[in-house]
Amino acid sequence: MSKQTKEFDHLKSVDEEQLPVGKNKLKDWTHFAGLYAAEHVAATEFVIGATFVALGAKTSDIILGLLIGNILAVLSWRFITSPIAVETRLSLYTYLNKIAGDSMTKLYNWANVIIFSVISAAMITVSSTAVRFAFDIPAQLNWYPTNAWFVLIVLAVGIVVVSIALYGFNAVSEFSGLCAPWLFVMFTGGAMVLLPALSLDVLDKTIPSNWADFMTLGNQSIWTGINSDGETGIGLVEVIGFGWAANTITHFGLVDMALLRFAKKKNYAYASSTGMMFGHYVAWIAAGIMGAGAAVILGKSIVELDPGDVAYYALGWSGFVIVIVAGWTTAITNLYRAGLAAQAIFSNHSRKKTTIVVGLVTVTIACFPFVFSQILPLLTYAGLLVVPVGAIVFTEHQIFPRIGFTRYWSSYRKLKFSMPAVASWGLGLVFGFGLQALDVISFYYLFIPTWFFTIAMYTFLASRYGAKDSYTEEVKEEALREETIKRFQEQQAAQEDVQVKDTSMFSKALKFLAISALVASLALACNVMFGSASEAEYIDNRQLFYTYTFICTILYFVFAYWALRRGKLKNATI
Repeated sequence: MSKQTKEFDHLKSVDEEQLPVGKNKLKDWTHFAGLYAAEHVAATEFVIGATFVALGAKTSDIILGLLIGNILAVLSWRFITSPIAVETRLSLYTYLNKIAGDSMTKLYNWANVIIFSVISAAMITVSSTAVRFAFDIPAQLNWYPTNAWFVLIVLAVGIVVVSIALYGFNAVSEFSGLCAPWLFVMFTGGAMVLLPALSLDVLDKTIPSNWADFMTLGNQSIWTGINSDGETGIGLVEVIGFGWAANTITHFGLVDMALLRFAKKKNYAYASSTGMMFGHYVAWIAAGIMGAGAAVILGKSIVELDPGDVAYYALGWSGFVIVIVAGWTTAITNLYRAGLAAQAIFSNHSRKKTTIVVGLVTVTIACFPFVFSQILPLLTYAGLLVVPVGAIVFTEHQIFPRIGFTRYWSSYRKLKFSMPAVASWGLGLVFGFGLQALDVISFYYLFIPTWFFTIAMYTFLASRYGAKDSYTEEVKEEALREETIKRFQEQQAAQEDVQVKDTSMFSKALKFLAISALVASLALACNVMFGSASEAEYIDNRQLFYTYTFICTILYFVFAYWALRRGKLKNATI
């Protein structure tokens, strides 16, 4: 048996998630556009939309601040996360082991398992609020569940999430791509449907006549500049920081290496703009309008409403579907990440097995509503927890080769415990949370000085522990290993079926019908917003929208899923 055959046999026993992504597995930009759009047009947008109202942001600050903040987030994915992901083709959970050793990697991956499990659980809980509303189950306001039917609903919703996450990146991206166009139409349509309710309440007419009217409407009924305590709210700088910091865990923290390692080009990270511009910009603004409109109709404060309430009065029965689906898309992606992190810890087990175990724990957590109510603090603190690790990986991969240090020096020294990495992470956390305690910088910007501080610490400490040394032989061995993996993957790719794009007329007709259902939904929303001359006509048009948009929703998912299945079956038979 040749040496290469032995090496190939060994690689066959290694879970593919632990290896660089092969060329045959790379995805086009459309996969990432759908994935980011679906993940970031999520059920939490209902919560965050209401949060900006409660924080007392002004209309002008929301419109400009969120635009700037989300552009900065897109640039962070492109210039911080994407280069490392595309060059290594590894997830952070695997790549970190080459940099920081086994001990820190396991500690970090445990943190990720907990973070993403809790985020997934919160999304499952949010999805369950829609089903709760539909079946008239009481709102779950305590930290523990008070209704057995609610628990059963959580279990049912959670089973769907775990089932899809089990099938890996392709299933996650396909499900997200299927849902993304519909989610965007529903958020946009919901805002258009409830804007007249606000306009009638503030302006005494069904639609603002001009931009000045819209700004008056926003300042008086949605983003008033006064927070829930009756004090002056957050300003432009805070709104920009909120938009940028909302996903620090995935871009500055490099967690989205797990997704972008499949990208053919680094520029595919710009596809994150579908999530940021449509989700964290349009959807946050739309959610604020929907929440304020639902509050007017119900005669309640926006902070008293849960996503099920808002979605129902904006979209009718389609509102139940959007809360469920939007919760699923985010929960599935995060559970996939949690499964990867767990698999990196228990490398002797497959990702499917670890995802099942993590999924069971996640669904159990989802039964406790306190997780959902604390999602925003969780996201912010999780970002601050992960950012120092992202800084360490960024330093090793991007900075060390430029200053004459050796990349992977810790691995070459066969260190199981990297003191520079662990100490830098700990010092970064002390520094970040210390700045928060001193209140010397806005909470939303803590990740920036923390990131730079950790880079400086890791560079200094690594220089003292061997990063400046020469590892000529080890570098050659690493290059040979990478070449062996590349040849192995080429051999595996040659044995796979050729994927052929489905271009049949019937499939094109199915896609056309699916798109037509979305266009019809938008047309119905436009009719409510622009075709209601009086309050009575507005109520009639709104009811018309509720009825026929739900029919369009059913038709969209039937035709879109049918087209997707035909494409998969065609590829399988070629």
